[in-house]
Amino acid sequence: MVDIPIQLVGFTVATLFRNRSLPEALRTMPSASPSATFEQLALPLLTSLYNHAFWLARDHAEAEDLVQETLSKALRAFDSFQTGTNFKAWIFRILRNTFLTSRTGIAAARTVFLEDQADGFDTIDTGPTPEDTLIQLNNEAALHAALDQLQQPLREVLLLCDVEELKYKDIAVVLDVPIGTVMSRISRARLALRHLLQTQFGESL
Repeated sequence: MVDIPIQLVGFTVATLFRNRSLPEALRTMPSASPSATFEQLALPLLTSLYNHAFWLARDHAEAEDLVQETLSKALRAFDSFQTGTNFKAWIFRILRNTFLTSRTGIAAARTVFLEDQADGFDTIDTGPTPEDTLIQLNNEAALHAALDQLQQPLREVLLLCDVEELKYKDIAVVLDVPIGTVMSRISRARLALRHLLQTQFGESL
């Protein structure tokens, strides 16, 4: 699967913790001493966590704060993580729940998403994925603009599936919804994204 490049210009993982190294940042969190296992699992995900946090909060500073708070919470709750399950899904759920309790998240939650609303995006999408469309477009700016126009629940599930490459069952864990809802949202999100791109670039997409 081809990754949709959601990397933010000028961002490096080190900026999350200002002038501290990442292991030092973990060690100085207000919680129990982190295990080597936690560092090994968490550190490779920092860029993904930040990028997803930015798409949720739409603000660089708030995204940094969300990631730091997520790491702190995950470290404190690490004893509850079940070995053999998907750590990425586990920590992304913590990130999402942290966002939902933030001021921005509370405001976003006031927007009602009608899951069963009858519209043109309820059919099963069997066409090209957004990755395929990206290859045709070779236009990251257009993709970002189209993603920005999606409803938050559709954008979020699409990013988790096509960017973070989480399985449906893991996305269901992150979002705390049934797998059927995940599949429905992904289908609707891909159709909506393709519609937005076709409006700009033509029906050949």
